[in-house]
Amino acid sequence: MEEKLPFKNLHSREYSGHKKKVHSVAWNCTGTKLASGSVDQTARIWYIEPHGHGKVKDIELKGHTDSVDQLCWDPKHADLIATASGDKTVRLWDARSGKCSQQAELSGENINITYKPDGTHVAVGNRDDELTILDVRKFKPIHRRKFSYEVNEIAWNMTGEMFFLTTGNGTVEVLAYPSLRPLDTLMAHTAGCYCIAIDPVGRYFAVGSADSLVSLWDISEMLCVRTFTKLEWPVRTISFNYTGDYMASASEDLFIDISNVQTGRTVHQIPCRAAMNSVEWNPKYNLLAYAGDDKNKYQADEGVFRIFGFDSA
Repeated sequence: MEEKLPFKNLHSREYSGHKKKVHSVAWNCTGTKLASGSVDQTARIWYIEPHGHGKVKDIELKGHTDSVDQLCWDPKHADLIATASGDKTVRLWDARSGKCSQQAELSGENINITYKPDGTHVAVGNRDDELTILDVRKFKPIHRRKFSYEVNEIAWNMTGEMFFLTTGNGTVEVLAYPSLRPLDTLMAHTAGCYCIAIDPVGRYFAVGSADSLVSLWDISEMLCVRTFTKLEWPVRTISFNYTGDYMASASEDLFIDISNVQTGRTVHQIPCRAAMNSVEWNPKYNLLAYAGDDKNKYQADEGVFRIFGFDSA
């Protein structure tokens, strides 16, 4: 039976406001707000109606003194968001007021941030391969660990009992949490592993690599189930949709691939004009936010992101 193409007649909309390129996009837990973090040292919060056409309001989060490289929302609170910046700080914001409520000064340039699924801890990775875990309530470090290898992206599993690190050696290191005791080293790829995504149903995780492949792993067996081979450049960013049926992956290829997780087949490709930095599916709807190195005709950063999945452009 020919699989029906679920994304065939859908369109993308463009959102502009940042003065320089957007590094990171993330949805809140209710799927009503999108945050974007930019090289222009700000984050912005956008209120997105899944079926609406209204003017989109945005709030600027100002305070960082270097690029906002990654951001993540509190998984239990639709208006709390954490940002990681090259200025060595991590900040917690209220998305309604745009005010910074907490700030932690860490030891290096922060490039990664992720929440524990129960919202109690935040993990931050920096350029020196150091991991810091913050207690969200006190906003103080409770663990610090420096690794002897290149750490690229970090993630908890759904229960918060396992912590994953993708490394420059092509491995995924699996640690117990909270002890951070090594549980497993997965020889995932022949080149560095850049990104990791956990399927929302909790069956799989996916790893994107410099070898241009995405590998899909069974989380209970820690075995590779299949690989996705559509991209030709190092995979920078991956995301599962809310049902766990589809996975988006992107790179310097000028398209975003959307594949069926079970069959491994491509069901749609979204054309893009530049290398992608971040793709993220909405947690409630099939809306995919994506941001890259877009430039205008004068070769200046455009500072835009787009959302794919609307019925009309």
